[in-house]
Amino acid sequence: MLKIENISYSVAGRPLIEDASAAIPEGHKVGIVGRNGTGKTTLFRLIRGELALEQGHISLPSRARIGGVAQEVPGNEVSLIDTVLAADIERATLLQEAESASDPTRIADVQTRLADIDAWGAEARAATILRGLGFTAEEQRMPCSAFSGGWRMRVALAAVLFSEPDLLLLDEPTNYLDLEGALWLESYLAKYPHTVLIVSHDRGLLNRAVGAILHLEDRKLTLYQGNYDTFAQTRMARIAAAEAEAKKQDARRAHLQSYVDRFRYKADKARQAQARIKALAKMQPITRPQEAALRAFSFPEPEELSPPILRIEGGAVGYDGKPVLSQLDLRIDQDDRIALLGRNGEGKSTLSKLFSDRLAPMSGRVTKTSKLRVGYFAQHQVDELRVDETPLEHIRRLRPGETPARLRARLGGFGIGAEQADTVVGRLSGGQKARLSLMLATIDAPHMLILDEPTNHLDIESREALVEALTAYSGAVILVSHDMHLLSLVADRLWLVKGGRVTDYDGDLETYRQSLIAPDKPAAKPKQDKPKRPSRDSVLTLKQEVRKCEERVEKLQEMSERLARKLADPTMYDEARVDEATVWQKKYAEVMEGLDRAEALWMRALEKLEKAES
Repeated sequence: MLKIENISYSVAGRPLIEDASAAIPEGHKVGIVGRNGTGKTTLFRLIRGELALEQGHISLPSRARIGGVAQEVPGNEVSLIDTVLAADIERATLLQEAESASDPTRIADVQTRLADIDAWGAEARAATILRGLGFTAEEQRMPCSAFSGGWRMRVALAAVLFSEPDLLLLDEPTNYLDLEGALWLESYLAKYPHTVLIVSHDRGLLNRAVGAILHLEDRKLTLYQGNYDTFAQTRMARIAAAEAEAKKQDARRAHLQSYVDRFRYKADKARQAQARIKALAKMQPITRPQEAALRAFSFPEPEELSPPILRIEGGAVGYDGKPVLSQLDLRIDQDDRIALLGRNGEGKSTLSKLFSDRLAPMSGRVTKTSKLRVGYFAQHQVDELRVDETPLEHIRRLRPGETPARLRARLGGFGIGAEQADTVVGRLSGGQKARLSLMLATIDAPHMLILDEPTNHLDIESREALVEALTAYSGAVILVSHDMHLLSLVADRLWLVKGGRVTDYDGDLETYRQSLIAPDKPAAKPKQDKPKRPSRDSVLTLKQEVRKCEERVEKLQEMSERLARKLADPTMYDEARVDEATVWQKKYAEVMEGLDRAEALWMRALEKLEKAES
C-alpha cells in the first residue's frame, strides 16, 4: 500500500500541498486530477524521493520498485527492442552472470530465477508492447537515433511498461500517443498487475483504465472511488451541497451583521449586539470547492460560403513523387465535422496538409471556393512559437494596425489573461502555449479549421471549453485526435485513412475502438431478447444530432430557394450573361446534391433516435 500521511510542500514560499493524506491499496489503478499548476507532477517527484518533504511522510512496502517515464530515451545506435529489454535490470544482470558463472550451484540458481521471471519470453513481450505503441517489427530492429523525440518518448514508455515496477507513475502518457496507441495503453493498464498512478486529462483513459480518482484541490488530496464520470457526478453533488451551506451561512452572517450595525451603540441592546459580534467571530467560513472557470475559446465566425467548400476528384498526394494517398474522392461542406481515423503513418497528416495547401496534389482535380480560408493547428506549431517573445508580440506581427486593447481582447478570448499576455512564451505552460497557437490559427476566421491533436497540454476544463467552442463554430472542422471524448462530442462524420485510401467509416467510434483493441475478434452480436436500454446521455446526444441535421437541411433549403429565385430571373439568360447563368446553375446543382445528402443524414439520425426512445 502507498501511504501519503500529512505531507506538505511549498514552492518559493507558496504552499502547493498542505497537510495532505491518502492511502492507495496495492494493485489499484488511480487517476490523479486537478487544475494545471496544483502540484500533480510535484506529487510524483515527492513519491519518487526527488524532492524533500517539509512535513509528513510517504511510505511504500519494502523493496517496492517505482517506475516512470522521466524523459525520452537517448538517440543512440541501440535498437528499440534491445533498449526495452535492457529496462529489466534483473534479467539483464542474470543473463550476463549466466554466461560467466562457473559454480554449478550458482548456475542452477541463475537458471531457476531466469525461468521464474520468464526471461526467455521477454523478447516476445517487449515486441508486443512496442507493437501496441505503434512500432512495426522492422522498426523495432532500427536504432533509436532513427526516430524523433516524440517516438523516443514512446520507447521510454514501452521500457517502463516492460520492466513492470510495483508502482507505475505515468504523467500525461497519451500526450505523445495517437488514438490507436492511447486505446492500446488503456487496455494494457487495465490488466497491469501492480499499482498504477496516472496524471491525465484524457477522460477516456480515466474512465476505462482506472478504478479510483485522487483529486488534488485546495492543497489537499481526496480519494474518490469509481472512474472519472463517477468522480465528476460525486464532485458536482459535493459542490452543490457546499454552495447551499455557504449561502445559508452568508444569510445568517448578513442577519447577524445587520443586527450589530443597528444596535451595537444602543445601551439597551449593546449586550445582545456584543453577543452577535462574538458569534460572527466564531463563525468559520464554509470553503467552497475550487471550481475551475470554463476558460472559453472564442473562435471568430466566418461568412457563409456556397457548398461544397472543397472537392477532390481522383486526387493523389505524397512526397518525392511517391503517393501516400490516391483515388481520393472527397467533399467537404462548411457545416461538416469530420474525424480522421487510422493508424499512425497511414496518411492523416498528409491529408490535412493537402486540405491546407501545405502539400500540392500529385494528380486529380481539387476545387475550392475562391474565398476559402483554412486554419491549421498541429502540435509542432506549439514548439515553433518564439520563446523569447510574448503572446502580445506574436499577435501584433499579424495585426500591426490594431490597438493594444483589441489585441489583448483577442488573447482574452482564448483564455490568455493580462499577465500571460506580457510573459515570454518560454515561461508559459504547455496549455497556455496551445491556446496561443490555436488563437493564431483561427485569427483570420477560417471557413475550415484543421486540428491535429489540439488537446495535448489542455486540462479537462479547457477540453470541455474547446468542445463547446467547436460545437458553436460555423466553419468546417477536420479533427485528428487521440481524445475519444472530444471526437464523440464534435465529429458527425468519420473518415478512415487506411491502405492509401480515404473512405467513410460505417461504424461509430465505439466500434472503431473495439476493432483496435481486438482486431481479430468478430463483433459480438447483440442479444435480441435483452436489448440494452440507451442511457439518458446517449438519447440527448441523438437529439442534438437530429437538431443539427435539421438545421443543416433548413440552411441548404434556404440557399436552394435563393438560387432558384436567381435562376428564375429571365434576364439571367440574356446572351451577355450566359457564362454567369452556367456558374449559378452549377452552384444550384451542388447545393441540391448537398441537400440530398443532408436529408439522408437527417433521416438516419431520426431513425436512430426513434429506435433509442422505443
